[in-house]
Amino acid sequence: MDLRETAIRRGLMAGAAIGVLVTAMPAAAQQGQVEEIVITGSRIASSNLNSPSPLQVVGGEDIDIAASATLQDVLLKNPTFGAPSISRTNSNFQTSSAGAATIDLRNLGVDRTLVLVNGRRFVSGIPGSAAVDLNTIPTQFIDRVEVLTGGASAVYGSDAVAGVVNIIYKQDFEGIEADARYGISEEGDGIEKDVSLMMGGNFGDNRGNIVGFLGYSNQGAVFSRNRDFAAVDQSSLGALDGDPSHAFTPSRPYYSSYAPQGRFTAGGRSFTYDKNNNLISGFSTNGTATRAADGFNRSDYRTIAIPTERYLFATQGDYEVNDNLRFFMEGTYAGTQTKTEMEPFGLASDDIFPATVWNIQNADGSRNPLVPTALYDAATDTNGDGLKDLVFTRRLREVGNRGNTADRDTYRFLVGADGDIPMVEGWRYETYLGYGKTSESQVSNGQVNVQSFRQALDAVVDVNDVNSNGNRTELICRDADARAQGCHPINLFGFGSISPEAAKYIAAPGMLSTFTQQTIAGLNVTGDVVDLPAGALGVALGTEYRAERSRSEFDALQQSGLNAGNAIPATRGDFDVFEGYAETNVPILADLPFAKQLNLRGAVRFSDYSTVGTTTSWNVGGEWQPIDDIRFRVIRAQSVRAPNISELYSPPSQNYPTGLIDPCDGIGATGGGVIGENCRRDPGVLSNIATNGKVTFTQSDVQGISGFDLGNPDLSEEKGKSWTIGAVITPTIEALSAFSMTVDYFNVKIEDAITAIPRQFILDQCYRTNDQEYCKLIRRYQAFGVNSAGAIDEVDQPIANAGSLATSGLDITLNHRLDLEDIGLAGQLNSRLAYTHVFKGYVIPLEGAEKDSFNGEIGTPRDKAALNLIYGLDNLSVAWTTTWIGNSYLDNQFLASMEWPGNVGVGNWFYHDVQIRYAATENFELYAGADNVFDKKPAPILSNLPGNETGTETASGTYDAIGRFFYAGVKVTF
Repeated sequence: MDLRETAIRRGLMAGAAIGVLVTAMPAAAQQGQVEEIVITGSRIASSNLNSPSPLQVVGGEDIDIAASATLQDVLLKNPTFGAPSISRTNSNFQTSSAGAATIDLRNLGVDRTLVLVNGRRFVSGIPGSAAVDLNTIPTQFIDRVEVLTGGASAVYGSDAVAGVVNIIYKQDFEGIEADARYGISEEGDGIEKDVSLMMGGNFGDNRGNIVGFLGYSNQGAVFSRNRDFAAVDQSSLGALDGDPSHAFTPSRPYYSSYAPQGRFTAGGRSFTYDKNNNLISGFSTNGTATRAADGFNRSDYRTIAIPTERYLFATQGDYEVNDNLRFFMEGTYAGTQTKTEMEPFGLASDDIFPATVWNIQNADGSRNPLVPTALYDAATDTNGDGLKDLVFTRRLREVGNRGNTADRDTYRFLVGADGDIPMVEGWRYETYLGYGKTSESQVSNGQVNVQSFRQALDAVVDVNDVNSNGNRTELICRDADARAQGCHPINLFGFGSISPEAAKYIAAPGMLSTFTQQTIAGLNVTGDVVDLPAGALGVALGTEYRAERSRSEFDALQQSGLNAGNAIPATRGDFDVFEGYAETNVPILADLPFAKQLNLRGAVRFSDYSTVGTTTSWNVGGEWQPIDDIRFRVIRAQSVRAPNISELYSPPSQNYPTGLIDPCDGIGATGGGVIGENCRRDPGVLSNIATNGKVTFTQSDVQGISGFDLGNPDLSEEKGKSWTIGAVITPTIEALSAFSMTVDYFNVKIEDAITAIPRQFILDQCYRTNDQEYCKLIRRYQAFGVNSAGAIDEVDQPIANAGSLATSGLDITLNHRLDLEDIGLAGQLNSRLAYTHVFKGYVIPLEGAEKDSFNGEIGTPRDKAALNLIYGLDNLSVAWTTTWIGNSYLDNQFLASMEWPGNVGVGNWFYHDVQIRYAATENFELYAGADNVFDKKPAPILSNLPGNETGTETASGTYDAIGRFFYAGVKVTF
C-alpha cells in the first residue's frame, strides 16, 4: 500500500467518524437538562457518579498526608502500583533519564500505563517511550488522581492496557495558597526543600477563571557510604557458595579487582602496588588473614538517591462566552536537573587494545619506558607476535568520578473549546489541540577517549631532554600529532601515578541530547440519543489524532564505544495515528424490585497507525444495582498497545546486566549431561577446563558480562484481553451508613507481548536445549587475558512480539467514618484500607515456552496493602499510614539456575508514616511528620541477587533505602 492510498484511507476513516457524529446528533433532542459530568473510564457525560470500571481516587487529602515532592511517591502507596522502572532511588546507573519518576500499574510495564491530565494525553518524559515523567506534574496543583485499573484502550487509546491514571488539576480556584516544606533524613542527608505558590481568580463577571502555579523543589543526595548496609561492596554469600540459607547473608567485602593502583599480569603472574606504592607480587581482591585487600570499594562512591532540583509552572483557565462556547487552556513547564555519581571508571587493557594486547616491547626490541623493570622482565609473549606484552586493569581515580548532570525541560500547551451544541438539546461537544515537548541535555564525566589513551601509552624518551648527568629522562608521546594536541604519557603504575596533564588528555566528557514531541487533537461529542423506559441512552463519539516523535543522540565517541564504555547509537523515529471511537450506555431497567438500576455499556475504537496499520479495541460490560446497598459491575475489554519508538527503532545498544548465572560454571572435562556437552562445544570453555580442571570463573568474569539490547522495526501491536468483575457496597442501614467497600477481580492477558527476551532464558535455552537461535546471541572469550577463557563476554537481548504476559488478582478497598462522640470520646476517626492480592502473574518469553511466573517475586509481591487512619479534633488532625509489602521471593529463573529448591525470599515488610496538622487560624496551617517512623531497614537484596539495584544493596524501587525521614511545613491561604 503506497503513501497516497494510506492517506486516502485515513481521510475516509476520519471523515466517516465525523459523519457519524453529525448524523447522530439530530436524533438526540431531549427534554430537560441536568448537571452532567465526565468521569474516568467513560467519555459519556452523566449525572451518575458511578464508574463503569474499578476506579480508585487519590484525593487532595491523600496528597497532603503524603507531603511528597513528587506524585510518584504518593501513588506508590496504592497497592495497585508495582515497583517503578525509574525513580530517584533506582536509576543512578542509567545512561539517560536518571532521576525521572514513572509508574507501573499491575507490574505490567510503564508503557502499558496511560497517564492523562484532565482526561487528555501528556507528553512523555522518557525518550522513545510513552512513559510520563511525574516530576513534571506539580503535586500541589492537583485536585485528585483517578486510577482506573483494567483495559481502557477503547475509551482512551493505545497504552491503556493495564489502566489509566488521570490527573485532575484544581479548577475554579480563587485566592492565594502558599506552601513551604523542609525535610531531612535521620542521617542528616537527603535534605528536601519544597515551596509553592498558587493564585487564582475569576474575571469577566465570573464567566472566566484563571489559576497559576509556581513551584520549586530540591531533593538532596543520599550516598551509599552513609548507610551501613550499603557502605561496603558486598555480595550474596549464597550466590557465591551455592547455599540458599546464605542468600541474604552478605559476603563482605566483595571489592572490585579494578583498583586505583592497578593490577598487572606479566608472564602469567599478577602484580600490584601496596599502600606505600611498592610493586608487589600477587593480587588479593578482598584480602586474607595475612594480606590486606588490594581491591577497590566502589560503594564509597555510589549514590542511593539522586539529587533532583525542579522548577515548575502550571496554569489553566477558561472563559464561557455563552452556553454554546467555552474556551479553555492548560499550560505546564517543568525544568528538572538531576545528578548521578558513581565510582571512577574501571579500565582494562582490552578496552584499549580490543583485538590484541598491550605490547610493551617495540618491533626494534626496545622497551616501553613507562613499564617498570620488574614487570618488563616478568613479561612474556602471550599472543605469538614475538613481542613482550602486558595485561592490566586500572581504576582511573585521577580522571574523576563517573556520573552525569542532566537538564530536562518539558513544555505542554493545550487549547480547546466546549459547550452545548446549538439546536441539539442535551448534546455537548469538546475539541482541543495540544502540543508537548521534552528535551534533555546531559553532560557526563569519567569516561576516556580510547584512541587518546592508546597514544598516551605509546611513550618514548625525549631525545632533546638531557638532565645534569647527561641522561635523557623526559618521556613524551611518540606521535607528534598527538603531542601537538596535548598528549602526555600516562603512567598506570601505582597510586596517583597519572599526571593531571595525562588525565586531562585522555578524559572524554560525554554529551547526550534527547527530544520528545507530541501533537494531539480531538473532537468529542456526547449526549442522549433517545429516552428509554429506564433512562436515556447515552452516547459519546469522537475522532482523535496524535503524532509522536523522538530522538536520543549521544556524542560520537559514545555511539561508537570509543570512550571505553557502553556503545549506545542514536535512536530516532516517529509515528502518527488517526482514531475514531464510539461509546454507549444503555439503561435496561430502573427502579424495579431487584433492579434499582441495570445498564449495559460498550465502546469501540478504530486506529490507523503509520507503523503497524489498523487496530481495533473494544469493551462491553454492565452494571446491576439490585438494591441501594450494592452495585455489581463487569467489563470485558480488548486493549491494544502499538510499539513505541525505542522498541521499533533502537539500534544495538550496549548494556551490562547483573545477576546472570552461567550454566557452564563448574563443568568438567566429562559429565554434566546435556549442559556439559553443549558447554564443551565452545573452544574457550575447553581451554578453561584444560587450565583449571573444570570451568572456573573469577570475580571480574562475573562482573564484566556485557551485551547489546536490540530494537525491532518489524514489531506489531500487542493485544490485551481483560476481565474486571466487582461490587460496590454502600449500606443504607443506620448502623453501617459510615461504611463502604469495593471488591474487584481483575484478569489481564496480553498476547503478542512486546518483550525483551531475558538473558538468563537465552543462556538456559542455549545450553539446556542446544537451541542455536539463542546460542548465536552468546559470545565467550576464547583466550585468557583480563577475563578467563570461556567466560561470557556478551549476551545480546532482542525484542519481539515474543509471547504473552498475564496477571490476575483481587482489589479490596474499605472506607469507614466514625464519630467518636457516639462512643463517648471526642473527635472523628476516618479509616481507609486498600489491599491487593495477586493470584497469578507470568510471562511466556516465546510462544511454546514455559510460563515464567513473576508473582510473589521481589518487586511483585502477591500481597500489598495500605491503611490510612486520620483522627481529627477541632483544628488538629493526626494521620497514620501503614504500608505492607508481603512475602517476596527471588526470581524463579535464578533459583532454577542455582538449583535451589522451593522459594527463597524475604518476609513481610511494614512501613509506618505519621503526620500532624494544626490549623492555627483559618488561613494558617502548620504540619510536621515522619516517614518510616521505626526506621525499618530495607530488605537485603544483595549484589549478585536478582532485583538488586546497584549501590543500594536492596530492591530500592520497592524497599525504602533512605530510612527515617522528618519534615515540617506551613500552608498559608488567602
